[in-house]
Amino acid sequence: MSLKAIVTGGGSGIGLATATLLAGRGMRVACLDLHPPGEPFIGVKVDVTDDAAVRQAVEEAAERLGGIDILINNAGIGAQGTVEDNGDDEWRKVFDVNVFGLVRVTRAALPHLRRSEHAAIVNTCSIAATAGLPSRALYSATKGAVQSLTLAMAADHIHDGIRVNCVNPGTADTPWVARLLDAADDPEAERAALNARQPMGRLVSAEEVAAAIAYLAGPEAGATTGTALAVDGGMQGLRLRPHNQGR
Repeated sequence: MSLKAIVTGGGSGIGLATATLLAGRGMRVACLDLHPPGEPFIGVKVDVTDDAAVRQAVEEAAERLGGIDILINNAGIGAQGTVEDNGDDEWRKVFDVNVFGLVRVTRAALPHLRRSEHAAIVNTCSIAATAGLPSRALYSATKGAVQSLTLAMAADHIHDGIRVNCVNPGTADTPWVARLLDAADDPEAERAALNARQPMGRLVSAEEVAAAIAYLAGPEAGATTGTALAVDGGMQGLRLRPHNQGR
């Protein structure tokens, strides 16, 4: 059985790591991205803020794949700042990609997913949905919406035979984080601070997030729906004492 998967934002970072892992497990994978990768993937160029283009891209992917069993909604952009730092246009832009983009792709894929015996949707969410992080007001708002939307979708589509879950990464070692570090006044100090924020003392790798996504997407997780799986080095659930306070 060769499952067919679509990965949005599959051109780099977590999306590319996920596409690579799924393909390595024998799945046929289409990557939807502004800059899609080539072989072994089916690359389809699309802007998730354009509904007509999304519908066309999903239909193209479905035709070339021979159907859709799995949808990985991973396309997203970041934002920095407090609630007063970002103007209305940026709020609209980030919601347009992170939330409305997910809606557009899912809406286009649902008719195909309903025909699958192994239908699953996995949304890339974030630790920002469940933990208050400084200077991430806009980004956190979008990811809070993604987590709530995941639960609502899981309820709506359970009788369609479609499982819906999300993965909540901590700070991951991705191109977006690399750009943030490059823009910092002291990149090494900023990286050290991000490492220290996660109890395991390091950034999460894209491959670790991909492994969680692949698990939730696969038939092995057939009894799992409406779940948010944290891949955050313990950031959300653990409350550790400082090292100098002992055990």
